[in-house]
Amino acid sequence: MPGTLDGQVAVVTGGSRGIGRACAIALAREGANVVINYTSNEDAAKETQKAVEALGVKAIIAKADVGKADEAKGLIEAAEKAFGKVDILINNAGINKDKTIQRMSADDWDAVVQTDLSSIFYTTSAAVGGMRERNYGRIVNMSSIIGQMGNIGQANYAAAKAGMIAFTKSAARELARFNITVNAVCPGFVETDMVAALSDDIKKTLIGNIPLGRFGTAEEVADTVLFLCKPSGAWYTGAQMSLNGGQYM
Repeated sequence: MPGTLDGQVAVVTGGSRGIGRACAIALAREGANVVINYTSNEDAAKETQKAVEALGVKAIIAKADVGKADEAKGLIEAAEKAFGKVDILINNAGINKDKTIQRMSADDWDAVVQTDLSSIFYTTSAAVGGMRERNYGRIVNMSSIIGQMGNIGQANYAAAKAGMIAFTKSAARELARFNITVNAVCPGFVETDMVAALSDDIKKTLIGNIPLGRFGTAEEVADTVLFLCKPSGAWYTGAQMSLNGGQYM
């Protein structure tokens, strides 16, 4: 049975594991060919590639630090060289360097802002030319509940993720006339490596603040991303999709 994204090409930044891997697999399940971006963990990227190809589509892995303008541009160029186009861009790459403002260094601030915020400008600006020519594009930016409500010890991360929401709204207004939608997904706490690294006490406290009483899954986030890329999500643009178990309303 044909998928709703048959023949389309998706680039997923930070696609080697966690939410990025789940997004790559979800898009592939609907027929999209996938470019899996990674920064350092080639083995994990190859595992994602294998999972994607098992669904009957094509996939390549592409190493790039998307927080650097030249490498982000090179990633999009590599995707276009391999597949001829980019229809879908999932800006998922992100890091965190959590410290209180007093203890946070300028390097801690800059690293998070570059990787989590500047990267989406770099990849989007590189991809929209081809999207405009074809009068079609789907861009999804992976923000966070932290960008909506803030958090102690995460001023850099919160600022970057909030900036991502503002960028999403501006880009959505600018690109709508070219049939390019731009949306943000704002997950709460999800069962990923980042959450797994927390102590049991912190996890218990976090779950106590979630009305639904559990963390989300990467697959639940990926389903939301997929919806925004499918024909059924075509009237969404400039939206921030909150999925957090009710932690922030």
